Amino acid sequence: MSAQPAAKPPLAILPLLAAAAFASGCGARMLDPLLPLLARDFHVTVAETAVVISAFTLPYGLSQIVLGPLGDRFGKLRVLVLGLLLYGLAMAACATAGALDRLVLLRALSGGLGGAIIPLAMAWIGDNVPYSERQATLGRFLTGMVMAQLLAGPIAGSVGQLLGWEAVFLLVGVLAVLMAFGIMATLGRGLWRPVPSPAGGSGFSRYITLLKRPAGRLLLIAAFLDGMLLFGGAFPFIGSYLIQIFHLEPWQAGLVVAVFGLGSFAYTRLARRLVNGLGEGRVLLLGGLVLAVGLAGLSIVTTWWGVALCQVLLGLAFFMYHGTLQARSTEVMPEARATAVSAFAMALFLGQGLGSVGFGITLAQLGYPGAFLLAGVGMAALAVWTRVAVLAPR
Repeated sequence: MSAQPAAKPPLAILPLLAAAAFASGCGARMLDPLLPLLARDFHVTVAETAVVISAFTLPYGLSQIVLGPLGDRFGKLRVLVLGLLLYGLAMAACATAGALDRLVLLRALSGGLGGAIIPLAMAWIGDNVPYSERQATLGRFLTGMVMAQLLAGPIAGSVGQLLGWEAVFLLVGVLAVLMAFGIMATLGRGLWRPVPSPAGGSGFSRYITLLKRPAGRLLLIAAFLDGMLLFGGAFPFIGSYLIQIFHLEPWQAGLVVAVFGLGSFAYTRLARRLVNGLGEGRVLLLGGLVLAVGLAGLSIVTTWWGVALCQVLLGLAFFMYHGTLQARSTEVMPEARATAVSAFAMALFLGQGLGSVGFGITLAQLGYPGAFLLAGVGMAALAVWTRVAVLAPR
């Protein structure tokens, strides 16, 4: 009888986890339409403000070294909730930054704390949902992150233009704190019950175990390249592209960027059918190649609505590709899922931090069309390699 309640939480708690993912996703994506405002207020170029993106993503990735083992040892949901609460406080503190260097430091703190949210939620889903249903369940969970993709840009652009970028940070911080208290109130005392220690060695030794497995090594390389080309490389600069090349207002650019979420939302509804009908390998390959087409399309469109069409395509294709990798991360080391998923997130966001700097350098040399085209070529190569090298062993 004691094991029966543990079978019920996935359906009951999934909306709360999605809401936490929404708060985390807003923190990661809200800067897309705000980079020009930051550049104006801090008297730097848009390319120089890219450090604010890296300041969040690099600590997000590095914090996984600690967060994964902590989740396995003390409970995934417990560590998630504490991280969400502190993340919200750190995001609100970003509103007090009066200089770029202070904002960078506070963004680094919020990124490190925010790293506890999505990876640990995914690991918990992996513990409670069979693999045959996992990608569809992860798709439902990622609705929160997708809605952040859909709403973070318009909200940040509108609020930033009306009240300043500081108000955007405050709004996201308050939202995260409210979500943390909501989860705590729903789970009650069950959140703080002791959890059994996982088998398979001490916390950090599990990373060595993961790296010794060929499937684990290849998955981490794929995640790193995924983050470098997409999360950090191309996606964060689309808002600035719309503002600087098509002369949109920040709130308008935010709306165009947000239609990425329409394609992503379509994936969350279609994930089960896509995987059952095509299989994991074809879903991943098709998604990666369509991503390459969408990025190349950004390099040749001549209107803002052309960018919007590319964004819808990119949203659907991204989660076809990335969602498959995420599902694999929950199964590559079942005995310590939080550690495995955190390692995946660490590789992803380390790649993202490097990608934002690299894309900024490429942007300065080749302009937006050349930078997007180069990212598309890289994505096509990555899609083929991932299909052959990472998914083939299963």
